[in-house]
Amino acid sequence: MEFLSYFGGVFEPIAFMLLLGGTIGGLILGATPGLSPTMAVALLIPFTFQLSPTQGLILLGAAYTSTVAGGAVSAILLKIPGAPANIATALDGHEMAKNGEGARALHLSFMSSGIGGITGVLLLIFLTPVLAQWALAFGPSHLFWLAILGVTVIGSLDSKSFVKGLLSGCIGLWLSMIGYDDIQGAQRFIFHDALTGGIHIIAALIGIFAIPQVLDMFAKGRRKVAIETVEVPEHAIGDSVREVARSARPLTIGTVIGSIVGLIPGIGGQIAGLVAYDQSKKFSPNKAKFGTGHPEGLIAAESANNAMVGPSLVPLLTLSIPGSPTAAVLLGGLLIHGIFPGSDIFERNPEVIWTFINSMLIGQILMVIFGIAIAKWAAKIARAPLPIMASAVLVLSLFGSYSVQQSMGDVWIMLSLGLGMYFLEKFGFSAAPVVLGLILGPIAESNFVQGSMIAGAMYDGVWAKATYFMTGSLNIGLIVLVILSVGYSFMSHRANSKSPASDAGARA
Repeated sequence: MEFLSYFGGVFEPIAFMLLLGGTIGGLILGATPGLSPTMAVALLIPFTFQLSPTQGLILLGAAYTSTVAGGAVSAILLKIPGAPANIATALDGHEMAKNGEGARALHLSFMSSGIGGITGVLLLIFLTPVLAQWALAFGPSHLFWLAILGVTVIGSLDSKSFVKGLLSGCIGLWLSMIGYDDIQGAQRFIFHDALTGGIHIIAALIGIFAIPQVLDMFAKGRRKVAIETVEVPEHAIGDSVREVARSARPLTIGTVIGSIVGLIPGIGGQIAGLVAYDQSKKFSPNKAKFGTGHPEGLIAAESANNAMVGPSLVPLLTLSIPGSPTAAVLLGGLLIHGIFPGSDIFERNPEVIWTFINSMLIGQILMVIFGIAIAKWAAKIARAPLPIMASAVLVLSLFGSYSVQQSMGDVWIMLSLGLGMYFLEKFGFSAAPVVLGLILGPIAESNFVQGSMIAGAMYDGVWAKATYFMTGSLNIGLIVLVILSVGYSFMSHRANSKSPASDAGARA
């Protein structure tokens, strides 16, 4: 209970003002397409140079947690995920907004994020030594199978057709291969100078989700929005609290999966929400409602997104191994202030580290308070006339894609992917599997290549790779999960396609 003695440092005037500023600023940055949590934290590092180590880390930690949650705002209201972590949030959240429930969706999003985030920070506080050793057990073979496990989600993710879902994922995997091979330096599918550095995930994310929306809006002409956001009465907050309390299953699934994914170095928190969404759908008795504005999908995704924040710092603080891209930027912030991660960091710098962790706990609560406060007003965005909405989204898309690397090449890539996705959606293909394939492709490929090199050094013969990748209890357990996930998705799709409701829809 050592951390309790350092709570006072969080409420010192300067520290608390930085916590407030980081939380509010993070919500704004997170809601801006293109400004991911990683970029937000990186942009704030120069502002910490004149601060004490504790104050600097409080600012960075507050921005980290609130930016992850803030990305849900644009995901819900505009169907433009603020970051890759918010992809799954857009699937049901935007449908709720279209149905006039934007404020309700934001309430559920911030409350779920707060619960998941607090749970993740508590895991960081109480189980850091144990979890650090567990995280260290993951090598290239295990990370490869984890990426494959994520790929198995593709077939059932936001798609009415299992086959089209898989094909969408394959398109994403192909897109992830464009550019130079990181290991051997070979050129792959570089048919334009803009593709030399590959496809940046943020530019792809904006294009694939935003541009089809813009084209749809322009196609509808000057017609007014058919559905307006419902005014939210004061008691709606209490209703949202009760709804989250009744949603124990998706909340638990999201929190557990987010904590596990955040803990594993090299996987990245961007897949936590997608995996949680998929698993919540598989365990739900209302599978058909997912993707139509079902609160369970939103709650599972957002609880996972923030639950991964705390555990992602476990390998960072104790092993100097970041659990997510944003945690890698935080590592730079630690080193700049002379804080060197290691197994004895809590003995060497207890005041700095415990105050930093405590501030993240308080920051989660502040994030929920400010998020709910802006929900009612932010939801009014859905009332804007279609031409104005389309123009605003297009401007944000251009700004967001250019700001990633200050490159017009990213803008052209964004527009090209968006135009392609617009036509693919007309044929029943889905955006989410494409982005998931784009995210998981580099993870699976790099770990397979590294694992193959290790296998060649450890084992002899033609079965060296098979021995390395398919032996060991952890590898076998992950392979079994992959098989079960594929089998369940396939059988679930067959059952749904044979259901009376599906037959009726087909006849209609």
